Amino acid sequence: MRPTWTFGLIMAALLAAPLSAEAGKVEGVGIGAGVGAVVAGPVGAVVGGVVGYKVGGPNLVNRRYRSCWRDTYGHRHCRHR
Repeated sequence: MRPTWTFGLIMAALLAAPLSAEAGKVEGVGIGAGVGAVVAGPVGAVVGGVVGYKVGGPNLVNRRYRSCWRDTYGHRHCRHR
């Protein structure tokens, strides 16, 4: 039983990784489908989801703002904002 749970958790983590890479599209689908459902019902939800996927949404994934570069000697420098 325990190996089954471990395998399931590992697979869930691997399947969720591409979603975080395209977080803007996933959020756009959610926002578009929600607004479409309120405005035009089920058909609006489908159309809003498609439009939200194509346009994208706000990227709500937390990112660290860091700017890195290499100087003329090949040394790497990073600046955190």
